[in-house]
Amino acid sequence: MPKKYLEKNVLEAAIERLEIIFNNFENIYFSVSGGKDSSVMVQLANKIAKKLNKKFDVLYIDLEAQYKHTIAHIEELKQLSQIRDFYHIALPLALRNAISVLQPKWICWEEESKDLWVRDLPKDSINIKNCPFPWFKKGEEFEEFILQFADWYQKKYQTLVACGVAIRTDESLNRFRTIAFQDKKIRYKEYNWTTKIKFNEKHIDVYNFYPIYDWRTEDIWGAVSKLDLKFNYIYELMYKNGLSIHEQRLCQPFGDDQKNGLNQFRALEYETWGKVLNRVNGVNFGNIYCKTTALGNIKSCKPNFMTWQEYTVFLLESIGIYNYDLMKHYYQKIKKFMIWHQNKSGIKVEDIPDTAEVKLENQKKAISWRRIARAIEKNDFYMKRLSFAQTKNDDRELQRLIHKWDNLLNKNTLTDDKTLQKIIAVNE
Repeated sequence: MPKKYLEKNVLEAAIERLEIIFNNFENIYFSVSGGKDSSVMVQLANKIAKKLNKKFDVLYIDLEAQYKHTIAHIEELKQLSQIRDFYHIALPLALRNAISVLQPKWICWEEESKDLWVRDLPKDSINIKNCPFPWFKKGEEFEEFILQFADWYQKKYQTLVACGVAIRTDESLNRFRTIAFQDKKIRYKEYNWTTKIKFNEKHIDVYNFYPIYDWRTEDIWGAVSKLDLKFNYIYELMYKNGLSIHEQRLCQPFGDDQKNGLNQFRALEYETWGKVLNRVNGVNFGNIYCKTTALGNIKSCKPNFMTWQEYTVFLLESIGIYNYDLMKHYYQKIKKFMIWHQNKSGIKVEDIPDTAEVKLENQKKAISWRRIARAIEKNDFYMKRLSFAQTKNDDRELQRLIHKWDNLLNKNTLTDDKTLQKIIAVNE
């Protein structure tokens, strides 16, 4: 078997896998994202399907906050000759917001936020007004939806179903494990690049298959060139903006991996960025501080050309863009902190030092602009780093913000503050 594998290149192997699927399954759908991997997979599948006179379906989950080039490429893919049904999903799904402690999730295509949508609802989409899925509920997780869709699709056709997924094992350890460790997984006819789907603790008659699992990034772009395939132009812009082909990622911009590339979103499509900025609580703050202590990294990246005082003002202004109430809350706390120090030690606002001895700052014994800035960076709602105690007024203000901002705090919020942890437990 190893010798046979080595005699084929990855393109030949992928073609063979697709031929096996089309010759063994009557109902097949491919899950696409508009990214390079799924794009190559489905265009390659179209060539094989055309040769074998077969049809297939496509599942595309539109996460709303997408590059316009991604949507343009999706429209290109819709024109593939062998597609039977193209499921363009634009339903209100709950998505991870890794760039804000205050709003750890957001819901795309939510009717209540229609005036903030990044784009208009696609005309040919499956949305909340024409949803054919009786099981769908607003706020479902992405991962939950794709399993429910697989089960729905299989019941619709009442046959064995295959779902093409463009996982490549060189992208992450988890993706490698999906393919490599099959001891407890059911495969189709022992093909190691297939996995039977488990839904509600039971296996259903749907197999995920991974036709390009052993491809590298270079293979993807090699296939685009060799086969003259269409591709998402956003990758060209990413490359021109300094990202190597191995660094480029295409997902919703507020996730755990994507938060480090928010600045790319702003640089590549500035006209879309303005809408993204207002869409989700914390976006601008995350864009500016995704590589600072604000989001759990080690070192603050205060610009060298700024003083700590200027940086403090800059932080407050940034927060104010997406949440004026929170900015006002921090401002009032800082003002009280300054007044207390003026009355206690005679240090006026204009005399506050940019920095103080680090040890004294950490012990909360010295006032400085650096200490204030880092309290804001940490999203310290109660401003305990400025020696404030929790008050009933703070609690009432937090409850007001929780009521005003959906998902302000929930069980997915990562915080080491015991008070906030209790509030989360009460509100669950």
